[in-house]
Amino acid sequence: MSDLFEGLKAKLNEGDRKIVFPEALDTRVLGAAGRLAADGLITPVLIGNIEAIQAKAKELNVSLDKMELYDPEKYAEIDAMVAAFVERRKGKATEEDARKLLLNENYFGTMLVYMNKAHGLVSGAVHSTADTVRPALQIVKMKPGLSKTSGVFIMVKEDTKYLFADCAINIAPNSQDLAEIAVESAKTASMFDIEPRVAMLSFSTKGSAVSDETKRVEEGLKLAQEMAPELIIDGEFQFDTAIVPSVAKQKAPNSPIQGDANVFVFPSLEAGNIGYKIAQRLGGYEAVGPILQGLNAPVNDLSRGCSEEDVYKLAIITAAQSMEIA
Repeated sequence: MSDLFEGLKAKLNEGDRKIVFPEALDTRVLGAAGRLAADGLITPVLIGNIEAIQAKAKELNVSLDKMELYDPEKYAEIDAMVAAFVERRKGKATEEDARKLLLNENYFGTMLVYMNKAHGLVSGAVHSTADTVRPALQIVKMKPGLSKTSGVFIMVKEDTKYLFADCAINIAPNSQDLAEIAVESAKTASMFDIEPRVAMLSFSTKGSAVSDETKRVEEGLKLAQEMAPELIIDGEFQFDTAIVPSVAKQKAPNSPIQGDANVFVFPSLEAGNIGYKIAQRLGGYEAVGPILQGLNAPVNDLSRGCSEEDVYKLAIITAAQSMEIA
């Protein structure tokens, strides 16, 4: 495992972080949960039919001794959970609605996080991104002052680490969105021991081209600098200006970023998604994520094509995030 994860593992304390896995019957998820519990990193919280989970665990030779198991259909405190859900939804769900929704593993698991019975949630091995994110937005909700969540990837190659955002959630972020993404991405970078130097990317560098797209990035930069004046954030940059010192010297000689950016905020989802996949497939970088930012508690989304190792790593990230948010 890379130094990135060894550093995060060192921050965790003997399983005191409880992370919910709503897809407990998935072989990859249960296998990862078993490893996490055996390694003493977190206390996995498994959701589903308990007899079925026990049978699956026996089949996979996974010990459940250091885990917590909940069956939504037999949960002893369901009345309190229903009442909390109805109150949280503020008139958008009746008690009848709540009782139906809370049979869903993702809604039930997210309520455990909201009610402080767990610290975070990892889902998406079976469910879609929408199925994972929707309960989080309705129940956990955004941090005060933020309007949208965003999805970032940590790009790792040997000792080199970069952060790419937003590569997962916002299709066409406006200037306010870009500013929030930049500031939240800097916070995420710090969690991974990356001292953030944030570049707001475009097809233009410092006004070399002018369009609605470049103006949106320029305005996003101004807002980000107002939100977090202590951070090093600059733009708008073409990617080579942000990463190559000789190009930065020529194109942006007065910038505090001289080809040494390590956090990259892309102007759109298509640019970010394409960019991280190019770095992954052609550049040989490991893409860790997506890591969701901006929520009051960490809820993270796996790919349905994930491996057991992906589940293991994202759970470690989620636990580390919960410590930062707390």
